[in-house]
Amino acid sequence: MKALKLYFKIITDNNCPLYERGELLSLSERTLCCPENKATCLILVREMTGLLFHLLDETRVPVRKGNVFSCSGCTGLIKFELISEKDAHEAGLISALPVLDSEAVSLLASIRDFPMIKAIPEPDLVRVVHRLRKERVASGATLIRKGQSSLYLYVILSGNMVVSDGSLVIATLSPGEICGEMSYLVGDVAGADVKAITDAEVLSIAGDDVSKLLDRIPGLQLFMAKVLAQRLSRANATRFNTFDACMSGSIPEMPPAELFQIFHMNKKTGVLTLDFPQGMAKVSFREGCVINAHYGEQNNQEAIFAMLGEKEGRYTFTTGLSPEEMRSAEIGDFMMLLMEGIKRIDETAER
Repeated sequence: MKALKLYFKIITDNNCPLYERGELLSLSERTLCCPENKATCLILVREMTGLLFHLLDETRVPVRKGNVFSCSGCTGLIKFELISEKDAHEAGLISALPVLDSEAVSLLASIRDFPMIKAIPEPDLVRVVHRLRKERVASGATLIRKGQSSLYLYVILSGNMVVSDGSLVIATLSPGEICGEMSYLVGDVAGADVKAITDAEVLSIAGDDVSKLLDRIPGLQLFMAKVLAQRLSRANATRFNTFDACMSGSIPEMPPAELFQIFHMNKKTGVLTLDFPQGMAKVSFREGCVINAHYGEQNNQEAIFAMLGEKEGRYTFTTGLSPEEMRSAEIGDFMMLLMEGIKRIDETAER
């Protein structure tokens, strides 16, 4: 069966906040590509997903050239017409793909089965391949250093890398896996070192190029979201195994946000005591839920928000609660507390 690849020309634009008349949309079994340098509308994704199910159902009336579809549900509306690839080329809606030299062709062939590469449509790969750079990393050399910003995302071509935080090994990476995404996508400095444990070769992709691909390819967005979730879960679980053995440590090595997440995810019951430069703070957890918090003159939610902004000090955790505390109600939904606290920190930083 021939791979599905359809092109749609926008023929009506009625106050659509993102797209304009004359622009091109393309749809395959795995991807929806929006006009270049335009964000992906989630309402459009929903409409196109329904259309894709229709196309893949052989019992339904087939979709043919000239059929018109619409997307609405926000502040505007667009209508788009199915056109042929030839018509799209003749209308100048598809730019001619660059001619690749033998080295680029060989590189694409070697990475085509990598998970991240599979999420990128062929035309986008062809256009970006000349921007990719191979780098050799000698055994024992550090590719990404904790505390520094990374402007690149890396795909491991050969060899093995280890992700570590001091003496704590978080993960081992092999060919086809990526690194640097935490620093780049989360917009913060790297939280761990990435070092080669054998002679290795990586492919570096500039952050700006990654951003452009993410803006246009929902499949790549989904891939990156899954990678981030898996990496955070694995890192937190690894740190917790070490943390659970000592139950104390330094705030710079384990910030309050990470501490709270670890207790929540692992459903811990007990009291976390934090010794900040400005004074002592305490947070009580019951099976991962925050039931009370105190920091200076602030209590409960406001105390949590204040703690999240602290960067220095030490922490100690003691298991167990009194019978009265075991019956206490939680002070709020954990994730809402965390998100609101981080939002306040960001707003303070901007000011």
